[in-house]
Amino acid sequence: MDTVTSLLDSIADVGRDPVRGGYTRPVYSAAELDLRAWFSEQAGRRGLAVDTDRNGILWAWWGEPQRGALVTGSHLDSVPGGGAFDGPLGVASALVAVDVLKARGVEPNRSLAVAVFPEEEGSRFGVACLGSRLLTGAIDADRARNLSDDDGNTLADVARRNGLDPRLLGRDEEALGRIGDFIELHVEQGRGLGEDGPAVAVGSSILGHGRWKLSVHGQGNHAGTTLMEDRQDPMVAAAQIVLAVRQVAAGRRDARATVGRLQPVPGGTNVIASRVDLWLDVRHPDDEVTAGLVEAIHGKAQKIAAFEGCTATLTEESFSGTVQFDAALQRQVGNALPGAPVLATGAGHDAGVLAGFAPSAMVFVRNPTGISHSPEEHVEDADADAGAEALADVLEALL
Repeated sequence: MDTVTSLLDSIADVGRDPVRGGYTRPVYSAAELDLRAWFSEQAGRRGLAVDTDRNGILWAWWGEPQRGALVTGSHLDSVPGGGAFDGPLGVASALVAVDVLKARGVEPNRSLAVAVFPEEEGSRFGVACLGSRLLTGAIDADRARNLSDDDGNTLADVARRNGLDPRLLGRDEEALGRIGDFIELHVEQGRGLGEDGPAVAVGSSILGHGRWKLSVHGQGNHAGTTLMEDRQDPMVAAAQIVLAVRQVAAGRRDARATVGRLQPVPGGTNVIASRVDLWLDVRHPDDEVTAGLVEAIHGKAQKIAAFEGCTATLTEESFSGTVQFDAALQRQVGNALPGAPVLATGAGHDAGVLAGFAPSAMVFVRNPTGISHSPEEHVEDADADAGAEALADVLEALL
């Protein structure tokens, strides 16, 4: 029987990033398409029937597709230069959990599906959990179709090239109705699970979070002929805004605010930029506080920009409020995993989107480094095996 480690080893060369390190697997890239093919092959080996819905979500069925099924799974795409476990651990563990259940002689009294959700990280089209948002209607379908990547390809274009009808993107009542309960296993993205004790934890909640695009507009000009006092340089303003973001977040307990991406236009070494775009990630347990943090950052950005002779505009790209997982399902998961601690997470997941539409829960597997979205992300082989066994225990209890 396969182990989680052996399955992950079989895709270890897919999407390696020679520049950043780790893996770069944006949705519908060659790497992510290879992983989708890998998943379909592995599911087929287990006798699971695989289909792709109109939003590009992969479903591998044990039993006939039906309403109220038990669903588990995660995602295969990654952030740029991400680790090996964020997403694929949940998919590989689900496949191994099916093996474990079959070895135990479990006869499901309802259908079980392993699902793979596309664009969970939002690294190509800028909206996290895009597949589950489309499925549930949490994002407007017209807006989604017009999302574009850095090369100007719209989601509609990319969907069409990959066999989907972009006109059908959006809320899918039939597919959504098939989710009776959803369980997502994921690598822990912090150090809530210590080095000693249980290797798995039960998720309780997801921190509210969102993404905003902050654009600073100035005057593009020549780096050699424009005197310093004559400049309207949006890069200078952007640098100060990054520091202001940290200052605002540091003033609020439990707040997190990050500028993880900055893009000057046109981006030449000897050119004063005409515009600088910054992407802002803000998180807090209280959604009103999150909104206040974003408002405060926007206000500071406008003042900083004005001082440099520039302007600053803010656009929301996505927002997910704080999610409390279904209490009854959380108790069932906890009963199946006695001794497992209960942890909140500051990271977003498809389970958080689905929680508003079907009972959802999460199982976390220890990450001894506490590092995620980075090549240093890690799971020990024994903990990976323990995670798959734990997931099998949960699924068996719910089946």
